[in-house]
Amino acid sequence: MNQLKLSRIVLNLSFMVYSVICLIPLLLVLSVSLTDEQSIFQSGYRLIPQTFSFDAYKYILFGNSPILRAYGVTIIVTVAGTLFHLVISSMFAYSLSRNEVKYRNIVSFLVVFCLLFSGGLVPWYILLSKYLHMKDTIFVLIVPYLVSSVNVVIMRNFFKTIPESIIESARIDGSGEFNTFLKLVIPLSTPVLATIGLFVAVFYWNDWFTAALFIENSELYTLQFLLQSIMNNIAFLQGNPLTLRAAAMQPDETARMATCVLAVGPIMITYPFLQKYFVKGLTLGSVKT
Repeated sequence: MNQLKLSRIVLNLSFMVYSVICLIPLLLVLSVSLTDEQSIFQSGYRLIPQTFSFDAYKYILFGNSPILRAYGVTIIVTVAGTLFHLVISSMFAYSLSRNEVKYRNIVSFLVVFCLLFSGGLVPWYILLSKYLHMKDTIFVLIVPYLVSSVNVVIMRNFFKTIPESIIESARIDGSGEFNTFLKLVIPLSTPVLATIGLFVAVFYWNDWFTAALFIENSELYTLQFLLQSIMNNIAFLQGNPLTLRAAAMQPDETARMATCVLAVGPIMITYPFLQKYFVKGLTLGSVKT
């Protein structure tokens, strides 16, 4: 008993140390973003700022870049994209999990085939811009990622773990397929929906490549794309001799760290609320019983 208790103490201490090691880079990024630019060049990086300064955040939030509007666009895209992705993918996966659905094996093969092969970037760009006319609209940031083969497979395997007797009982009571799915299957599938929702939300939040390809209107810039543009502008000012004097007045390293804090902050706040579903959703969704 003493050995078991000692091993648990050692294991808990090991995880605590590992957690602290993982937190140190995040704390360092936050500290640098709150430090005066001159202090960085003179003293280097510190976990505790030597001279507190909010110049980096003032430069990003109140500079020439419309970052607040970009935040709004990214929030709309993330919320709408995650919600519709869960609705469409879950309905698709549930139909593939039912044995009575015709041609479900053929459709499942097509899903797995799309998981392994894709048409490529050029056909994808031509389809969205020339034929679907989504270029320079907010829909191009949402629609292309509403269905994922990986998520459909995970959800399908999860739905198969739901006992068939529960579905049959609902049918005997006169419940239709959609009503059974909405009021019975969905509440039982909270772990997998929360897990997939977290993955999808992080993807939508971090996506900048789609905006770089299809968005030309500055009012539709996403947060990640706008922050990348800010970083490119800072790098241009730092490397251009004609603007070297103006660049010296602008935060560089601190602004880079501030952009990291602004980009990762909302995801870090959201993750603890979904953490309890994370492991359960992955394990149940990936193992067929």
